[in-house]
Amino acid sequence: MTSKNALVVVAHPDDEVLGCGGMIAKLSKQGTKVNILFISDGLSSRKMSKFKFAKEIRLRRAACRKACKILGAKPPIFHEFPDNQLDIIPLLKIVNLVDSSITRFQPNIVLTHCANDLNIDHHIVNKAVTTACRPQKNNPVKTLLFFEVPSSTEWQITTKKQAFIPNWYEDITNTISYKIKALKKYKTELRKWPHPRSIKGVRALAEWRGASSGYKAAEAFVLGRKK
Repeated sequence: MTSKNALVVVAHPDDEVLGCGGMIAKLSKQGTKVNILFISDGLSSRKMSKFKFAKEIRLRRAACRKACKILGAKPPIFHEFPDNQLDIIPLLKIVNLVDSSITRFQPNIVLTHCANDLNIDHHIVNKAVTTACRPQKNNPVKTLLFFEVPSSTEWQITTKKQAFIPNWYEDITNTISYKIKALKKYKTELRKWPHPRSIKGVRALAEWRGASSGYKAAEAFVLGRKK
């Protein structure tokens, strides 16, 4: 896949690497300008003092900037909606943020969360992005892809109709190393194996998605729209 501009819209810093870090690096290497929009602060649901919260936000955003640089993406764009509480925010406010970014960056490709993740923020972001990417006359988005996030997508208890069933695989054989290197910047978010959000877990998923599609490593998506 080639494109001049791509937009990745995620709920929290680290979702971009977990969900599509390999593809971000791949697009960047092809000359695509990749911008990443973060909707939630990613931390405010955790119990901590205001002083510690401010410190943790700085550290998380610093890690995010380093990860984005490794992947070849543009400097990240942070918003501060409350973590794990996007369901109390009027959906229109989030849609407007995404709309503004689409107008500003004119992406041909948009990547975001799949609809049925366990994490409520992922679900809301999916709804907002799908709304913003509706096929209107002047909308530049040609391809809309939904990705999985380890420890959220597969932990949701779903019916067959709701399950994440990928129909688009991106070969990341040559960029899996960038994905892993970027993920390591999020030290506080990583867990030990056999947690799915461990380095070994993320690598194993990439290898399994690769084995499912004839590659050494891949990221899996559900195609939402293709024009």
